[in-house]
Amino acid sequence: MIKRLRITIPLQPRTKKNSSRIVTNKKTGKPFLIPSKEYKDYEADVGFLINARSGRGLKIDYPVNVQCIFYRKDRRRCDLPNLLNAIDDILVKCEVLADDNFNIIAGHDGSRVRVSKENPRTEICIEAIEKPEEW
Repeated sequence: MIKRLRITIPLQPRTKKNSSRIVTNKKTGKPFLIPSKEYKDYEADVGFLINARSGRGLKIDYPVNVQCIFYRKDRRRCDLPNLLNAIDDILVKCEVLADDNFNIIAGHDGSRVRVSKENPRTEICIEAIEKPEEW
């Protein structure tokens, strides 16, 4: 069991909800949303960085707090829940976390958005927490 894991992603934080693309299923003709190319590139870059920093494949399956401090390069409005959702999905895709349900990600305590024009990044701290008895 890992007590604390810190990961810094030296890239401008992105969400996958703000600029989705609408595509049509060739078989059914029904439209559906997929993430933007910018988000897919961000997801691939973050995956590479996590892989290089030995976080990949941990598959944490016990309750943790995932604290994320997002440093954006400007003061444009953004939604913290959307930023958190993107990071949670990437951590699952990179197999750092086994899943992003409430049994594993018990909280995002301490997460917030800041501004750093010179050094946009995401600082992630995954910390094991004790499972309450009534859980």
